[in-house]
Amino acid sequence: MIIGTAGHIDHGKTELVKALTGVDTDRLPEEKRRGITIDLGFAPLLLDRLGTVGVIDVPGHEDFVRSMVVGASGIDLALLVVAGDEGVMPQTREHLAILKLLQIPRMVVALTKADLVDDEWLTIVRDDVRALFDEDSRPIIVSCSSRSGAGLDELRRVLADALSDGEAKPDDVFRLPVDRAFSVKGTGTVVTGTVWTGELPVDGVVRILPTGRATRVRRIEQHGRPVGFARAGNRAAIALTGTELSDVARGAVLVRDEHWQPTSLFEAVVVMDPNSAATLTPRSWLRLHSGASEVGARLVMNESAGGVSGRILARVSTDAPVVLRGGDRFVLRLPAPLRTIGGGIVVDPYARRRSLPDVPESELDRLSTSASSRLRFVLSAQSGRGARIVDLPVRIGCSPAEVKDLMNSSGARAGRHNLFEPEAVEQVMASIRRIVAEYEIRSPLSLGVPAQTVREGVRASEELADISIREMERAGEIESFGPLLRRRGWVPSLTDRDVEATNRLAHDICAGEQEPPGVGDLISRYGSSVPALLRFLERQGRIVQVEVDRYYDRDALEQMIAQLKGKLVPGQVYVPAQLRDVLGCSRKYLIPFLEFCDRTGVTERRGDGRVLREAPLIQLDTSSARS
Repeated sequence: MIIGTAGHIDHGKTELVKALTGVDTDRLPEEKRRGITIDLGFAPLLLDRLGTVGVIDVPGHEDFVRSMVVGASGIDLALLVVAGDEGVMPQTREHLAILKLLQIPRMVVALTKADLVDDEWLTIVRDDVRALFDEDSRPIIVSCSSRSGAGLDELRRVLADALSDGEAKPDDVFRLPVDRAFSVKGTGTVVTGTVWTGELPVDGVVRILPTGRATRVRRIEQHGRPVGFARAGNRAAIALTGTELSDVARGAVLVRDEHWQPTSLFEAVVVMDPNSAATLTPRSWLRLHSGASEVGARLVMNESAGGVSGRILARVSTDAPVVLRGGDRFVLRLPAPLRTIGGGIVVDPYARRRSLPDVPESELDRLSTSASSRLRFVLSAQSGRGARIVDLPVRIGCSPAEVKDLMNSSGARAGRHNLFEPEAVEQVMASIRRIVAEYEIRSPLSLGVPAQTVREGVRASEELADISIREMERAGEIESFGPLLRRRGWVPSLTDRDVEATNRLAHDICAGEQEPPGVGDLISRYGSSVPALLRFLERQGRIVQVEVDRYYDRDALEQMIAQLKGKLVPGQVYVPAQLRDVLGCSRKYLIPFLEFCDRTGVTERRGDGRVLREAPLIQLDTSSARS
């Protein structure tokens, strides 16, 4: 677990950390010379029942607030330091505002330099500190002195009590924002940071984002000792193989999962200082702090969705890629004059440019705290495109196991690669119902709609179309019939006019015997419904399609085949002229008929002639199909 300090300059943060841990966290020569903390410092603290926890000491000077934000991000407990002889000061308020924006789960206040003032003054300062908090969220305040040691044992006990109720972190994807990078002779490039989630083993492969460079872990140290794993909630120093110092710096992020993506456009629930928000436009540049990253940012805000608390849904574009996850907290500051004006919680790190939806105040609350609400938001934004399932642990901010549970409970529909909101599936199902119904009206003799026609007609992704078809089949609405789809129970039906037309067609084809009329001739006689009626007759077994545009009466076709079998000697080759004499039909009809016999296994082509097969591959007799 990690404790992070906060508070005004010269209020004794570094002295307090040294008194608690024995470590002077001011390591830079300039810090020694100036007597102020400029960059982050780190120290191990031994607490009863918990063992060793990490302490991050942050700068208190207003010029180094960005370093303070880096140190405060990802901590489990904030130790707000207020000097008893000075009380609440400007940076006390700004640091506290940042801690609230980052939603640090626990806080303890240390009133330092208590030995320099009397009890009456200390009571006044204590009351001023209490006034910074709502009555139901006031932290424990411990008076202490780094010089005399008074109150330090009590402070250690309070810190241990506050941290002991921390929830165990679930198995999750690994992420470590880099807050320091340096080179060590004989080791190479080393990075340090707090492991926010997951774990990383020695020899594991990591990616450095936003560049995407892959490298291997050579060594991991925790509080100066080598360990086999870097785990969530701990500080770690990680030596990387084959990595130049220029490849990684503060603001980079180490990840293991390949589905992390840098982003320059995301959507978030934002809380702004009302006075500052009133002066902002979509062209206003801000400084966005997230983890160890600091980038320029612009906001497009949906002010109509804002509530009394000042929360609004906003789209944030950044001038450089950042690595974000659903549920991440960030801080917004004005670049000039430098001051904190707000912050927010990431709702969708991979947002698309679109009109921001109106979200009621109650839903903004849920988007800020609930991964299931963020899942619904993302699926709604993606609509018919769906959200990639492999992206969801990062995109909505929960572990892979939790994603599976949310998928099962959300009612969303999963394809091979993407997840779709139920509404998108319902829309496609409605389109399928319409397409099938219209096809039945236009083609009452058909056995169903070609599935490809349905997929093209719904104008949805193949995955979404497949999901919708599967849902309708499960519900008993439609059924598959080979490559066709049809309403369950659909039976092609003939009108009285169709019955009359099919009888005329069957008569003309039968009368043609060995030389029946072509489809074109029949269309010219009886109209455009002929192809559908011919397919109907074929399904009944009354006619057989011999070539693309010609059907034969089944009895006539069987007689022709019987003639071949009766007059040809097996094994002997017969040229078309000989076969024409056998059948008594012209070459126009003979050649397509012989090709049909080849396909059905009655004959076999050899050179320019045919040989009768002793055993046909396909039996033509389908009399059981006749009506």
